[in-house]
Amino acid sequence: MSEQAFLVLTALAEEPLHGYAIVRAVEELSEGRTRLRVGTLYGVLDRLVAEGLAERDREEVHQGRLRRYYRLTDAGVRALSAEVARLSANVRAASSVLKAREAR
Repeated sequence: MSEQAFLVLTALAEEPLHGYAIVRAVEELSEGRTRLRVGTLYGVLDRLVAEGLAERDREEVHQGRLRRYYRLTDAGVRALSAEVARLSANVRAASSVLKAREAR
């Protein structure tokens, strides 16, 4: 799973969000390390929807513009949980190697 997909799924884990809110949430979650452009965001969302990990929730008109909201599916929750476990295991392994190196 790409970092962008991981962060978008994480942003959607709390509640359904529209595109601009997802961009802001990803930037906040990544502490500014990841900034999604609109084209990139919708490419990621299209893939997540095609994979059944996210789905369209609703559409609203706000100040004359259409806002499309997305939400995490149950499959998306499972995929995000699995990725968190995978990344956590990788962090533990790398930390162990670095500690052993420092002990030499």
